[in-house]
This record gives sequence, C-alpha cells and structure tokens, in this order.
Amino acid sequence: MLPGIDIPFLWLSNAIGASVDEIKLLTIFLLSYPLAAILKRLPDDKPQWKNIFSVAITLFYLLGVYDLWDGTVTLLIDAIGTYLIAYYVDGSLMPWLVFWFLMGHMSISHIERQRIADPSLIDITGGQMVTIMKLHGFSWNVHDGRLKGELLNDAQKERAVYKMPDLLDFAGYVFFFPSIFTGPAFEYADYKRWLDGSIYVVPASSKAAPPSKGKRRAPQSAGPAARKAIGGLLWIGAFLQFSRWYYVPLFLSDEYMKYSFPYRVWLLQMLGFATRTKYYGVWSLTEGACIMAGISYNGIDEKTGKAKWDHLENVNPWGIETAQNSRAYLDNWNKNTNKWLRNYIYLRVTPKGKKPGFRATLATFLTSALWHGFYPGYYLTFVLAAFIQTVAKNFRRYVRPFFLTPDGTRPTRYKIYYDALGYVATQLAFCFTTAPFVVLGFHDSLKVWARVYFYTVVGVGASMAFFASPAKKALVKRLDKRNAPYMNMRKTIAEEIQYPPSLGLPNDPAREIDEAIEEIRADIETRRRRGSRVTMPSGDGLKKAIELKLGKKLPPIFGSEQNGVEGNEKAKADVVNAIAAATATAEDKKAK
Repeated sequence: MLPGIDIPFLWLSNAIGASVDEIKLLTIFLLSYPLAAILKRLPDDKPQWKNIFSVAITLFYLLGVYDLWDGTVTLLIDAIGTYLIAYYVDGSLMPWLVFWFLMGHMSISHIERQRIADPSLIDITGGQMVTIMKLHGFSWNVHDGRLKGELLNDAQKERAVYKMPDLLDFAGYVFFFPSIFTGPAFEYADYKRWLDGSIYVVPASSKAAPPSKGKRRAPQSAGPAARKAIGGLLWIGAFLQFSRWYYVPLFLSDEYMKYSFPYRVWLLQMLGFATRTKYYGVWSLTEGACIMAGISYNGIDEKTGKAKWDHLENVNPWGIETAQNSRAYLDNWNKNTNKWLRNYIYLRVTPKGKKPGFRATLATFLTSALWHGFYPGYYLTFVLAAFIQTVAKNFRRYVRPFFLTPDGTRPTRYKIYYDALGYVATQLAFCFTTAPFVVLGFHDSLKVWARVYFYTVVGVGASMAFFASPAKKALVKRLDKRNAPYMNMRKTIAEEIQYPPSLGLPNDPAREIDEAIEEIRADIETRRRRGSRVTMPSGDGLKKAIELKLGKKLPPIFGSEQNGVEGNEKAKADVVNAIAAATATAEDKKAK
C-alpha cells in the first residue's frame, strides 16, 4: 500500500459513516473512467501498450490502494494454473480439469471470507468469482478452437480461441482493470477484438452507419458512460440512505415484532430493495467504465443509427423492479453469470444431439451454489426459488391463458388484473425468498421467515398442492373447452422448458423426477435388449435409483407433472407414491 494513501479515506469514512475499504472501492470505480478513456485511445496497432497499461492499473489498485498481496497471488494462481492446463492438456477433459481446479481454489477463499465474517472488508473473493467465469469460459473456448468446425455451433465458433494467446495478451484479459473487482465478465474473443480494434468495424452490409476514415470507427462512448456513472452514483446514494433504515439486526430484534404483519412484510420488501441498490450502483459504475474503454460496444442500432453499449450489461434495475414473473426477475439480474452458467455448464454437460435434461439442470444448480459460497442462507434462497419457478410455470400454463383470447394472440380486458397480481406476487415472493441471501445464517434466516409466518413457503406449498390435485384436471378441461378451436396453436410443455436455468435455479424441479424415471427406464430397456433379466424398480428401489441418478436425496414432494395437459396424478403423502404413480401413468401412455 502506498504510504499515506489511507489519510483521505479515513477522513471520508468519519464524515459519511462508510468503511474505509468501501470508500476506496467507490473511488476506484470513479477513477477507472478517465483511465479507461486513456486506455481506449491507445493505438490499436500497439496492443502491448493496452495490456501493459491495464495490468499496471490493476496492480496499482490491488497493491497500491489496497494491500491485497495475498489476493494478487490468488488471482495469479488461478490465471497461471488455467493457462498451463489449457496449454498442456488436450481433449475434452481439459475444461473440466480447469473447472475443478478453479472451484476448489475459490472454495478456500469462500471459507476464509466466511471465517472473517466482515461484509465491509474488501478482499479478493469478489474479483476471484469474476475471474473464474472468465478463465473457465476461456478453457472451453480453447477446447473449441481445437475441434473441427462442423462440431461447433455458430456461437461457439465466434467465441473459440484457435491459437493460445501470448502471456501479455492473457494477462491483459485477466487483469482488465475496469472490471477487476466486480465484473462484468466477458469472453476472450471479445477482449481480442477490442484489443486490435476490430470490434468497431462496421459490416459492409450494414446501412446504419457509413464507414469513417481509417480502418475502424470507434464511436464516442463518453456520453453513455457518463449516464451509467450518474445512475450508479444515484443508486449508491440510495443504498447509503436506505441501509440506515433497513438493516439485518432490525429484523432479528424485538422491535421488529412490535409492528403489524403487513408492515413487517413491507419492511422485508424494503430490506431487499436496499440491498439491491448496492448492486445496481456497483454494477452500473463498472459497466460505465467498460463503456468508456469501448469493450461494451455492441454494434450500431439499425433503427436509430447510434452505437449500442449494452454488450456487457449485467443488471436491468427497471426489469427487476417491474417484473411480473420469476423468469423476468431472474433474467434481469446478474446477466453475465447467467451467460456463463448457460454456455459453459448447462449446455456443456449435455451430450451432443440431446436436449438438456435433469443432469444439466442439477449441474448448473450445484455450480451456481458452489460459486456463490457456503453460507446456509444462499441455499435456502436457491431451493425456495426453484420451487417458485415451478409454481410460476404452472400458473403461466394453466391460468394465464384464461386472460388471453382463445387463440392466445391478444390480451382480454381482464389481463391487466392478472399482470397486477403477478407483479405483487412476484415482488412479495422474492423479497421473502432473498432475505436469507442477506441474513446469511441458517437460524437467523429461519427466524426472519418465521416472523412473517413463512408466507411464501405456505403460498408455494398451497399452489403445488392445487396443481397436483384433481382441481388441476378440472382447470385443464375448462381451458381446453374454452380454447378448443385453437388447441393446435398452444405450446407443448416440452417447448416451454427449453429455457436454461436462470442463475442455476431449476425451472421445474418436479419435472426432474420424471426425466430421471425416463432415464432409468431407458437404461433398463437397453440392458433387456442385451439379454439381462432386469425389471423396472418400484417403491424404495425406485426411489434409491432416482436418488442415484440425481446425486441427492429426495425430499417429500407432490406427484410430478406428466407430458401434455391430461395429467391426472393426485397429491401424494410421500415421494415414493408420487414416483410410482408417475411411472404407472407413463407406462400406460407408452402402451397406448
């Protein structure tokens, strides 16, 4: 750390009440704007200058402003280890070796962070989480670059690394100073195109903007960057104010229980909002610095003729605060983590030629959980959010169509009421669900939930019971009768679940059981054809087989949903009966 650098930060800390480390981080975010403007203007034919400048600024941040010598070594271990594995190991195993190396190393950082238990202290864990997304994606891109072109899709070809970068380019990618602490993460191919200036080249077929003098056109980014900076500062200001009113100890104190139940729920909603403003502010500031550097460039808008700067957008506050369903809520949060989980976990564990199934969903869920850390509150949030996804999907399939015209193309005059209720339900459900993500501790999280009577758990349980009961059959019949002339236009369930999990959360946990059953049945049929005398297990045997497939114990749940809209399973007292019923129904359909 530079001598005397703490003096102004200590003064500001006493003046505004924030910690020294937090003020330093905010200063770094703001300082990155003029430095990013310099970085953008370094000549494209001198990429080494850009790399050296970026790495030097990062080291100044890590070692000069902070004193993160151990943190710098941590990032170096991740970067050097990934580069060596990618360089010397060939074949499909290479990216998985990188994955386990990075995740194992990061787990040590998470445990140490949890041991210290000081949220105001800045360490390297956040930067390491961002770096891991970049390095793991890099390993897959190197792997793709070694394959034949016909084995890759267009997106993989665009991201592929066909030649191992030199160490300076790689260091510049890893230690890109505008995003070193909190992201956003991005692909090495994006960095390389930014490095040589080809990111700004206007396609010959584009009519949005004429080519400029010289070999490239670098649009002005100061205006969009300034708007992001102003927005980020406003969000940070909101956080500083709201966090004084809504803070975790309040919800664990006796004072909280003096309020009425509706007001306690309102306070919980405001705790979630106050916490989100911090992330809105931090991510907006770092996105703005990336815009200033030019790496967030996303082409020319064909309609307006102006440059787009949303390539590295990480959060959409408006989309979250106005979300009317769980998917809209989750898809607008931490977008680049969603991309990483989708491109390098969910799609990569799926064998070529097959659709992603329960294995892909489970792997994505576990990766997301491990990447976030080991606080029990994280896992309470993940599990409940997964079941919220299931409930939301059922409402969209079986209730929402009543508020559309029979052909499903236009809303009825009552659709506004459905949207309003969807908004209220989504916001209230997620303020409850994400509370453990803020509280962190297991017993404290349950205590906060108990103080609002577990209202989301009750709502989710009641909804799942309804859709597992005979009432669902009556609802489906009524829906089919209403929309009878247009039944062939309705999406099938198989079409609806093509979306990858958001932030690793399963879209439909109940359906994972069905897919496990189908996989067990397929394995048995294959063994029968080979002459083996094996039968479909039932009862405890089937339960154990599914647990082996899923890699986890099954909790007591209601019967899972079958393909199509003619499912007739009833609520079961335990998972064995539910699975048995699901298997019997599937066997009947197969026989027919």
